[in-house]
Amino acid sequence: MEFKHVSVLLNECLENLDIKKDGIYVDCTLGGAGHSYEILKRLSDNGRLIGIDQDMDAINAAKEKLHNYKNVTYVHDNFYNIENILEKLGIEGVDGILMDLGVSSYQLDQPERGFSYMHDAPLDMRMNRDDMKSAFDVVNNYDEDEIVRVIREYGEEKFAKRIAGFITDQRKIAPINTTFELVEIIKSAIPARFRRDGPHPAKRTFQAIRIEVNNELGILSKTIEDGIKKLNKGGRMDIISFHSLEDRIVKTKFKKLQDPCDCPKDFPICICGKKPKIKIITKKPIQAAEEELETNPRSRSAKLRVAEKI
Repeated sequence: MEFKHVSVLLNECLENLDIKKDGIYVDCTLGGAGHSYEILKRLSDNGRLIGIDQDMDAINAAKEKLHNYKNVTYVHDNFYNIENILEKLGIEGVDGILMDLGVSSYQLDQPERGFSYMHDAPLDMRMNRDDMKSAFDVVNNYDEDEIVRVIREYGEEKFAKRIAGFITDQRKIAPINTTFELVEIIKSAIPARFRRDGPHPAKRTFQAIRIEVNNELGILSKTIEDGIKKLNKGGRMDIISFHSLEDRIVKTKFKKLQDPCDCPKDFPICICGKKPKIKIITKKPIQAAEEELETNPRSRSAKLRVAEKI
């Protein structure tokens, strides 16, 4: 299957990266290489792109798409390790870092990956298929309170307790093996009147389990901090998020890096000595224009936030 992924907020990302033709750029989520391709078009032969992805399918697809470019380094790893990755490559500083936190269209549309509630497949959801923990483990091995926590915190699902109860009741009879088995359990847990309107009843729970399986939120906060460390002065960080939890982490982390002072608010002067590391470029997140929404509905929830190293 071809690795298809429509790059969200593409022009906005490129504009805000403020690309220098001889610069070094990191695409933390290489995916279908849509963003990377456009970055490379703007680089000279002296410029360089580091493409990171934990999904080997993405790396292989990117190599095909970018085969004409020699100034690309491919890294099969989690962007959580960005500082270590760059140090191993002997790179002291970079001019731009991009993170597109959405699941790729390819992963969603490839049924056997188990990301989608629209296809029947084994419960998997691992972005890196070398990882041990899968959605099967979360659904079948977590205790009920842990499942409630995951669905409530990461899915913001008001029926988290009922869904977790239905899951644990069902797995006493037999393991829950497939996405459609889980979808039916979720549907039976949510009262009919709440299933008629709004998004698919399984959407929030599937999102929550995917975040848990891949430790997406824990990874994000550390990556922002480590990435900013590796940015050159004036270098930009672009982050596209797709749900409120991710966006909140990005917003909070950027604010703390811009204003790190820990002194009590009533102190007349700062005595902690902590200096700002970034300035926030986007006071409000950039969202997709109507034209993009018409051609790519998945861009509806996308938010781009940008920071610059000072």
